Amino acid sequence: MARISGVDLPKKKRMEYALTYIFGIGLHTSRKILDATGVDYNKRVFELTEAEAALIRNAIQDNFMVEGDLRKKVAMDIKALMDLGSYRGLRHRKGLPVRGQKTKTNARTRKGKRRTVGAA
Repeated sequence: MARISGVDLPKKKRMEYALTYIFGIGLHTSRKILDATGVDYNKRVFELTEAEAALIRNAIQDNFMVEGDLRKKVAMDIKALMDLGSYRGLRHRKGLPVRGQKTKTNARTRKGKRRTVGAA
């Protein structure tokens, strides 16, 4: 089993999709990494040699921010917005949608379970 950036990649997946299991790497980035390292998209994870895994590991480490570092950066960016008191920061603080969505009827994911107010 290939372990890259602290993530165990699923054995039977094709490499182009297996790399997307790493936080911060999508399909486009995965394909760019495989092109740069010369690994075939259709190769399965269990078919990967140790040398190829090392090439991919180095390419990711040198060119991309992934996993823990990226999660930390995102959290710090959100915290900075909240500390500034910007509109987006206030929406984060209140737990409401940040990107302009309507909240009269939807937004249950951000707002949580319905709580009836004012019913006597």
